[in-house]
Amino acid sequence: MNQITVRGIDPEIEQKIRKMARDSRQSINNVLVGIIRQKFQNKKHSPPAETLKQLAGGWSRQDASTFLNSINSCEQIDQEMWQ
Repeated sequence: MNQITVRGIDPEIEQKIRKMARDSRQSINNVLVGIIRQKFQNKKHSPPAETLKQLAGGWSRQDASTFLNSINSCEQIDQEMWQ
């Protein structure tokens, strides 16, 4: 596996990286590899639905059902208003 040495990282950025590693219980190396992969990963091969899910987030079936039930009253048409 290839190695890259990075020097000259701003102290604020270094602290953020260390915090990410600590919070996720990963090594600093794994955190940085994840950041690099995320930046340079070939996006062309991601299925469109998966890309949209990453962008917008995903709902469980229960979340979707709860949302649809909450807007159900908005689906009612007041016939008198449209005459």
